[in-house]
Amino acid sequence: MAEIQPFRAFRYDTNRVPLSDVLTQPYDKISPAMQEAYYAKSPYNLIAIEKGRVLPSDSPQDNVYTRAGKKVDEWIKEKVLLQDSAPNIYVYSQEYLVPGTHTKKTRIGFIALGRVEDYDAHVVFRHERTLSAPKADRIDLLRNTHVQTGQLFMLYNDAPRSIDNLLEEVARKSQPQQMEDEYGVTHRLWPVSDQATVRRIQSAMADKKLIIADGHHRYETALNFRNEGRAKLQQPAPDAAHEFAMMTFINTHSKGLTILATHRLIRNVDNFDFEKFRKNVGQYFDWYSYPFLNAEERVTAYADFLKDFQGVNHGRRGVGIYPGANASGGGAYYLFLLRRDADLETILPDISEAQRGLDVVLLHRLIIEKGLGISQEDVASEKNVSYKREMDGAIAAVDKGDAQMACLLNPARVQQVADIALGGDVLPQKSTDFYPKLLSGVAIFRVEGTIEKQSNALGGS
Repeated sequence: MAEIQPFRAFRYDTNRVPLSDVLTQPYDKISPAMQEAYYAKSPYNLIAIEKGRVLPSDSPQDNVYTRAGKKVDEWIKEKVLLQDSAPNIYVYSQEYLVPGTHTKKTRIGFIALGRVEDYDAHVVFRHERTLSAPKADRIDLLRNTHVQTGQLFMLYNDAPRSIDNLLEEVARKSQPQQMEDEYGVTHRLWPVSDQATVRRIQSAMADKKLIIADGHHRYETALNFRNEGRAKLQQPAPDAAHEFAMMTFINTHSKGLTILATHRLIRNVDNFDFEKFRKNVGQYFDWYSYPFLNAEERVTAYADFLKDFQGVNHGRRGVGIYPGANASGGGAYYLFLLRRDADLETILPDISEAQRGLDVVLLHRLIIEKGLGISQEDVASEKNVSYKREMDGAIAAVDKGDAQMACLLNPARVQQVADIALGGDVLPQKSTDFYPKLLSGVAIFRVEGTIEKQSNALGGS
């Protein structure tokens, strides 16, 4: 089902610039402070294209998008960006420490072009909905630059790990291009132009379905750009560059896959009362407290809570709650476990069985909506709910008075994400955080002309 093609990527000339000075995190992860830090590193930092500065003097003729387009042309002309001489598939690995642990993992996949498919073709599946503003930003950038600098993170299912084994074999045979990013993640890249190896990967991928792990807005931007390209042509052109997008493909059975939880902070709730809240959700949850009276007891209480909380997925499902040290009923960590007699089919009849299996759904539908009375619209607008990846940070926000309560989650499992996506369903906002992110600029795809397909390549859409 999935058509995979090699391509001639543009890549930075490492004789001119070190990769650590020019590559960036994905555009949607770049804070204003990170943006300025990237600009300071090098005049060739990808930030000028990926997420350039908006200036007060911007006009239709001179703006963040037109300037990005000029930078692409300048850097190619100056040969800071060089195009590979032959079409490649790029083996890409990331070695990292799982945040908050001492566990080291390596995630390996490959970068290639994938044919852009409508969702109703049942080749590419999403697991979250998109917003209009990011898509408008990305397509304006693509129209002006005609390059894709960031990668779509796509999952595929290969239980025997046959493709992973091939990628690892490639990685053992040659030295990679390598750099370490600001989070201590080591990124390695091996170009592969050998046609036999490329065809083996294409053949192995030909029957796969693809799940968007990260990059939903960029995928739908690629769909819109493809449709614009088709409208300009007088006849179908299946090999046109706009029919493809640059993707990184990762096996759902990869040993290096990590999903982090994103915790919720409750704020700005009128007349917030923890005791009242606890009674409201008592019909759905049993609760257990881990109280403390001083700093020494708090350390022990937190350790006991964490042990039980992290073991939740091995038994009953639940959510961690922290209402602060001084709240009514506070001075404790709480574990809210779904009652054994809770009939979710009756309680939540409007959502799928697969969704009812997610802790984040229990949190949103039973705790946030029913327990606190916060509507889905207010969640979407972040009026009463904000997000924090680090558990310690979420707890600290409550202690500092920045939030009224922290709702703590265990991460979703990869198979849960896959099952929901393949079933045509979507997860609640910010349900998954695949770590680490794929660096932008590792490979750049110029979306112009036609692609150079392998003459006897296998696979098809």
